[in-house]
Amino acid sequence: MTATSGLRADAARNRRLLLDAAAAEFAEHGADVSISRIAARAGIGKGTVFRHFATKERLLAAVFNDRIEDLIATGRRLLEAADPRAALLEFMVAGAGLRIGDRSLCQSAASIARTEADVRDATLRLAEVAEALTARARETRAVRADVTGHDIVLLVGAVSQATAPLGDAVPGLWRRYLHLMFAGLDPSVETPLPVPPPVPADFAP
Repeated sequence: MTATSGLRADAARNRRLLLDAAAAEFAEHGADVSISRIAARAGIGKGTVFRHFATKERLLAAVFNDRIEDLIATGRRLLEAADPRAALLEFMVAGAGLRIGDRSLCQSAASIARTEADVRDATLRLAEVAEALTARARETRAVRADVTGHDIVLLVGAVSQATAPLGDAVPGLWRRYLHLMFAGLDPSVETPLPVPPPVPADFAP
């Protein structure tokens, strides 16, 4: 290994340590946690943090982007599942669980997602995976014919918002509302909806 490649490996390792530490701190203490605390948890200097991320907002966006990439990977795996309806439900559970587990991170990141190109790109790819899963379910009449991937992504967010006032007072309550929402996607109750679904252009900055 050359000195240059060794430096690159060290930088990549420090970046991974930083992202993991930041994710844990944001989840435990909210988005207001200090850079110093994050650096200490990662075992690196504060200056190293700013060499990777110029601002805390950029760091927060990177952590959020990691979460989206994990959900995209889950969605792609579920595209191979035998039961399209069960796969869509599992994807929604994974998405809602992510938002509930990192509620403060997701709320804070939402305000900067439109200005961060990496997050915007990942969000669009997430919507594409959601649409692919939804299309499989539509084709087998497992869900309403007018449900789209964008509907699914927004419904997952709605579950988090619905239970936010209770915090952790009733653990797992979000699963109740997710399943209630999912039941409403059943084609047997396919009454006309008053407004069409959003389209990709509606999410542009």
